[in-house]
Amino acid sequence: MTAPKRPGLAGALNRTRTALKDVAQGVVSLTHNGMALLGLLLAAGLVLLASQPELRDSAERRLFGWLVERQSQGSEIAADPSAVDRVTAANPHDLPKEQQQVADWLSRKYRVAKEPIGALVAEAYEVGERVRIDPTLILAVMAIESRFNPFAASPVGAQGLMQVMTKVHADKYEDFGGRLAAFDPVSNLRVGALVLQETIRRAGSVEGGLRLYVGAISSDGQDYIDKVLSEHTRLQRVAQGQRVAFNALQRRSTPGAPALPGTPELEAEASPTQVETTAKAS
Repeated sequence: MTAPKRPGLAGALNRTRTALKDVAQGVVSLTHNGMALLGLLLAAGLVLLASQPELRDSAERRLFGWLVERQSQGSEIAADPSAVDRVTAANPHDLPKEQQQVADWLSRKYRVAKEPIGALVAEAYEVGERVRIDPTLILAVMAIESRFNPFAASPVGAQGLMQVMTKVHADKYEDFGGRLAAFDPVSNLRVGALVLQETIRRAGSVEGGLRLYVGAISSDGQDYIDKVLSEHTRLQRVAQGQRVAFNALQRRSTPGAPALPGTPELEAEASPTQVETTAKAS
C-alpha cells in the first residue's frame, strides 16, 4: 500500500527554496550594486584629488605617516621622516663661489663635514649683512670659540658655537624658544652675532668689541683678539680666492714673541712660495 503524499510539506519546501533563491539573488544584486557604487566613489575621489593638488598632498602625507607608523610598531626605534627638517646642512654646490671657498677651507681645517659648515657660512653671510658685521669675522669668532662644535660648553657657562653666556643673554634666546636654543647652531649664531654687534658698538672698535665679547678678566684679552683677527684675515683672503695656509698670517701683538707653531700637515695647505712670503711678512 502506497503512503499518501503530504502536499503541505512539499509546498513548504518549495517556498523555502524560492525564498533562499531570492535571498541569494538579492545578495548578488546588492554586492554588484555596492561594487558599482564603490567604483563610482573611487572615481569621484580620484577626480577630486587630481583637481585639488593641496588636498592630494595632504592625503599623501597622511597615508605615508600611517604606513610609517604601522611599520615602526614592530621596531624598537620609531622612524621619523621629518628628522631631515631639523638638520643644519646645505649642499655646498648651491652656495655662491665666495661662500663655497670659505666653507671648503673651514671644513678641511676643522675637519667638519662640508654640508653643516656650508649652512653656517650661508647663515653668517645673511646675518652679517643684517647686523653690518663682516661675515668672516663672525665665522672667525665661531672658529676660535668652539671650533664649530655646537654643543661646546665652558666652565663659566658659555655655550654653543659662539660660546654665548646663556644666563647673561637669556632674553635674546626667548625669541628662539628659550635657553636650550643655545645648542641649536643657527639660533646660537644669530644670538652670538647680536652680542658681538653690541660689544663692538659699546667699545667703538672691533678689537675693543672682541675684548668685551670674551669678557677678559685676568688678562687684557689680547691673545684672544690676535687669534680671532688672524683667523679673520685668513678667511678674508680665502673668500677672495687666495690659497692660504691654515696657520698663516698669525698676529703677534707682543714684540719679539715667538710665532705660534704650525704643524707640517696644516702648513702643507699652502704652496712653498706662500709659506716663504708669510714667514717674511711675519
